Amino acid sequence: MTKKDYSFKYGGGKINLSLNPAQVMGELKIKDYPALEDPEQAILEAIRNPIGTKPLRDIVKPGETVAFIVNDPTRVANSHIFMPILLDELNAAGIPDKDMYIVFALGTHRAMTDEEMIKEVGPAVAARVRMYNTNCRDESQFKYFGTTSRGTPVWFNKLVTEADHIVCTGSVVHHFFAGFGGGRKAMLPGVAYYETIRKNHSLMFDPDAVIGKLEGNPIYHDQVEGVEMCRPSFLINTVLNEKKEILKVFAGDFVAAHKEACKFVDSVYGTEIDKRADLVIASCGGYPKDINIYQLQKTMDNAWCAVKDGGIVIILGECREGSGSALYEKTMKENNTPDKVEQALRADFQIGAHKAYAVTRLMKRAEFILVSSLDPDLARTLLFTPARDIDEALQIAYSKLGPNPDIILMPQGSLTVPRSK
Repeated sequence: MTKKDYSFKYGGGKINLSLNPAQVMGELKIKDYPALEDPEQAILEAIRNPIGTKPLRDIVKPGETVAFIVNDPTRVANSHIFMPILLDELNAAGIPDKDMYIVFALGTHRAMTDEEMIKEVGPAVAARVRMYNTNCRDESQFKYFGTTSRGTPVWFNKLVTEADHIVCTGSVVHHFFAGFGGGRKAMLPGVAYYETIRKNHSLMFDPDAVIGKLEGNPIYHDQVEGVEMCRPSFLINTVLNEKKEILKVFAGDFVAAHKEACKFVDSVYGTEIDKRADLVIASCGGYPKDINIYQLQKTMDNAWCAVKDGGIVIILGECREGSGSALYEKTMKENNTPDKVEQALRADFQIGAHKAYAVTRLMKRAEFILVSSLDPDLARTLLFTPARDIDEALQIAYSKLGPNPDIILMPQGSLTVPRSK
């Protein structure tokens, strides 16, 4: 039997392994879609020929104010490329820089430093317009708009709601319980009050709150219903490749343009499989995608789509910064089974602790063997099976599945989303 060599990114390096190619059902990669040669021109065309609404320059009138919602560093959108173009376009329509400003979509994340703000939008934009952080736990910063049909109280930051026009920006990727990122998420969770985010995210227990699904997903519908109470005037979303290059730009109505972006994301990042495998071997794609368990969970979710019930997933993720969340660790120390985690979260749903549910719900389908630098005791507390290296991981897998399992490889595990044909 001739073995074939495979290579996976891990931290700043690589892990190599040899497998019988006859057992490998597929090696899943994102589609090779060309990056835009002239992203600036594509951005201009998108905002001048938008989906489902008038061009941006025809929406905002002189004398009116504009709040741009821009991603924080945890979600790359290449804001530094499109923000100067948006400001120039509105300048040309008679809107001066002093009537425009940026609010960062922090959700529950920490405030950004001045350096991070400048880096996110570029020094030229930072010198032209005011930029603001928000604090999701300071109720005085928020205005109440009503309650959704699913019981979410809707509060948005006053910096955003006091502008005549809101322009949502961001990027679109698959999301493990909201279906897809981007679109309405600039506002909810981006600039929403903690209680709004907490109540919305607590809908993740619903079986329809899954990756790659908008229609019928209660998280998505609840977010859109909330955002409709303070409707943004315009949206611009980018779709990027693994190298952070722009593949396509979508602009226009915050619902219609986003849906088109999601279809495109599915066509590039979605990968069809004939059937699920006994064993899935997945790499997050190296640093920083495998910096901690909090980030690694995206890869787990994707690998989960490719593994049979009762199968095994080997995750290659360095986790040089540990679990990534003290609250996640605390929740796991107090609840030592997936069912107990779910019960605890249903009783008291908190952001951060929700990651414990996001991770352990996947473990009901398959065993997750983790090759990482994590302390093995901590890995066990988090309900992983720890392995020192890929050889030990394969040994464990073969001892449970037999010597010839069907295998699916996911070298870009944080990006590729398997779909059964």
